Order: sequence, then C-alpha cells, then structure tokens
Amino acid sequence: MKKSLLISFLFLCLLVSACAKKQTVAPEENFDQAATELSNEEQFAKEPSIRGVEVEREVALETIYFAFDSSAVSDRFMDTIKNNVKYLKDNPKANVVIEGHCDERGTTEYNLALGQKRAVKVKELYVQLGIKPKRIVTMSYGKEMPADKRHNEAAWAKNRRAETKLIK
Repeated sequence: MKKSLLISFLFLCLLVSACAKKQTVAPEENFDQAATELSNEEQFAKEPSIRGVEVEREVALETIYFAFDSSAVSDRFMDTIKNNVKYLKDNPKANVVIEGHCDERGTTEYNLALGQKRAVKVKELYVQLGIKPKRIVTMSYGKEMPADKRHNEAAWAKNRRAETKLIK
C-alpha cells in the first residue's frame, strides 16, 4: 500500500512539474489598435517600391535583433549598425533593403506593422550615420519568414530581427 501511494505521489509531482506555463500575449484588440497606430505613421507612406528588383540573399550584412514587442535598437547592437554602415560607406554603389521580421505571437496586421517599424528604425540609424536615404528601402515580412520555426523563446528571439540585404 505504501509503495503504490509513494508511486502515485511521485507521478503526481512529475505531472505537476512538467506542465509548462503558457506565454501570455495581449488580447487581439490591443494588437489591432497598435497596428493601426503604427501603419498610420507618415514615414511608411514615403517608402519607394522595390517591386521587380532582386535581393542578394547570400550577401547580407549583420542582423539586428529586437526585444519582444519593441522596435528600439538596443545599445548592444550599435556596433552592428556601425559595421553595416562602414560596409555601405566602403561600397557607395550598394543599395539595400532592410527587412523587418517578428516572432509568431500577435496578429498578422500587428506583426507587419511592427516589422516595418523595426526596419524603419534601422534605416533611420543608417541615415544618421551618413548613408543616403535613397540607397535604403524598407519592407516588413511580419511573422511570415521565421529564421527559426520552433515555438519557444529561443526561436522567437531569433525571429525578432531586421536584416539588411543588398539589392542587385
């Protein structure tokens, strides 16, 4: 009797400890409101079209990663920004597209707006450091092109990014 009681208790402890806490995400109505606010910004309307151009997928500059639900570039990525700017200054004929990406959490609309905001933020930093705005185009893929397809925090951290790619 004691043995079966002990086994039952151990099984119950194992079951309770194995239950993972679920990641909480804000309700969709908050995401939709934020997406509207982000997409209404005047700077998005001024972006040139890159339809029909080829992007060099093999030669990408360094990637900038973002915190959850943020478009702020952290101080730890300022050296990455400066390295990318150095490459662009050393290659004055190179034009780039900055692709904004998000993790899978949030609505499609919200993530497209956040991805665009991330790309625009990186563009602003490049321009502040001396790159002409006409050499840079931004676009957002939202959550549609994850770098890591797993469904955990490590993968989500890799997916919250801005990639700078050369336009052929």
